[in-house]
Amino acid sequence: MVWRAYKKAGLLIIMIVALAMIPISQGELLFTKVANATSGTETDAASLEEKLTDILSNEQLYGATTAVSVMHAKTGDILFSKNGGIRLHPASNMKILTAAAALETLGVNYQFTTEVRTDGKVKGKILHGNLYLKGNGDPTLLKSDLRQMAKELKEQGIRKVKGNLIADDTWYDDVRLSQDINWSDEPFYTGAQVSALTLSPNDDYDAGTVMVEVLPKTIKNGKAVVKVIPETDYVEIVNHTQIVAADGTKDISIEREHGTNRIIVEGTIPKKAAKVRSWVSVWEPTGYVLNVFQQTLQEQGIAFVGKSEVLLGKTPAKARVLTTKKSMPLKDLLIPFMKLSNNGHGEGLTKEMGKVVHGEGSWDKGIKVIEQVMDDLDADTDTMLLRDGSGMSHKNMIPSEELLQVLYQAQKQDWFPVFQNSLPVAGEQERLVGGTLRNRMKEKPAKGNVIAKTGSLSGMSTLSGYVTTQDQEPLIFSIMINNYIGSSEDITKIEDQIATMLAAHQFQ
Repeated sequence: MVWRAYKKAGLLIIMIVALAMIPISQGELLFTKVANATSGTETDAASLEEKLTDILSNEQLYGATTAVSVMHAKTGDILFSKNGGIRLHPASNMKILTAAAALETLGVNYQFTTEVRTDGKVKGKILHGNLYLKGNGDPTLLKSDLRQMAKELKEQGIRKVKGNLIADDTWYDDVRLSQDINWSDEPFYTGAQVSALTLSPNDDYDAGTVMVEVLPKTIKNGKAVVKVIPETDYVEIVNHTQIVAADGTKDISIEREHGTNRIIVEGTIPKKAAKVRSWVSVWEPTGYVLNVFQQTLQEQGIAFVGKSEVLLGKTPAKARVLTTKKSMPLKDLLIPFMKLSNNGHGEGLTKEMGKVVHGEGSWDKGIKVIEQVMDDLDADTDTMLLRDGSGMSHKNMIPSEELLQVLYQAQKQDWFPVFQNSLPVAGEQERLVGGTLRNRMKEKPAKGNVIAKTGSLSGMSTLSGYVTTQDQEPLIFSIMINNYIGSSEDITKIEDQIATMLAAHQFQ
């Protein structure tokens, strides 16, 4: 909060009296001047205020609610704050809290484990008993991992299974979507369902999704070829595409019907055009993994015989482990989570924290853990409302000054290098370095210097993180813009202008 800086300076009473005698707009400037008076930087601080005030006068912000707060990263002093105490929607800046809580709670080397177990015995080449695929929350499980586990079963001599194939997702609760996900968001990868047993189509690790590709190759009736990755009949492709002339229009729509696994692909694609690719969430991801694993076992020559069924269920406690797959450690998982702003990771980590700390893999228990860690980091949780771990909720509310506090206290933790390394870096073209900032602020002094988490939802845009000024003063900043109407590109340009100005600023 703004008050922290003045409590440290012993000037709280003076400030209260002073502010009671002057208009609010002048009081805001006085705060900045007094906070820096002891260091002799009153003129420079005013210059910073003037620059920020000028940027924030942009007419694109008229009617919007904008909060901008800037802190000195070494002292924790607030150098500028406009609406810093107002609760605003953070969008994906919520992931800052989730990542910090996960590092503090789970540790940098934490790994998820997926297991294949059985309650039976192998006689000859036949497993007499059920085969269980037990998920423990790994959001990075791939078809290649299922293939490796199937190969290991084959290496143990198993060629047939006389029993059921059972998927176990009971590590978490069975609530698939956080409470504020809009039904219209649910078919898309950004709103994918969360399960303790889930699958990603590639190493972006968008768990609970398939990739759908439309290729400009003709099949019958002039339709384009549509591929699903990984191959699975768990989803149904409804192909309404049409190949058109090379100079025709590329206009392809890929969308799953709400509440089903029917994916409607329609529109036109010209001959010799580049393929179209989209990530689509699946309805009930546990069944998706089960389907792909069954298919993978068959590919490896492992057949189910007798009256075998494919089911969902719970693994018996005494079932023995046949093979396992461990995920990458958390320090590596944070790269796609934060750099690419992976919503599924945010929600999975939230449930995992709830399971580890409170024995319940739910949003309620996970958010309770996040709140406790934020309290430990001296953030004022009484002024926050947290509803999920990704920021997809339009009901999350956090003041920008509390984001500053979290970012400030994070610097003091032994996991900070991992946290800082996970943040997008302005202008850096390598996808897993620049992340969501790779195409923003491509010139010095911001390029490679602004290290910050982006956030974007309809009518909301946020950017919070770290930057070093031209005279090597480290700053922490948070920009939160809510309730705007118009181009999101125009709003991000304003954020970039602020961050670039901070990078170019000189206090001396």
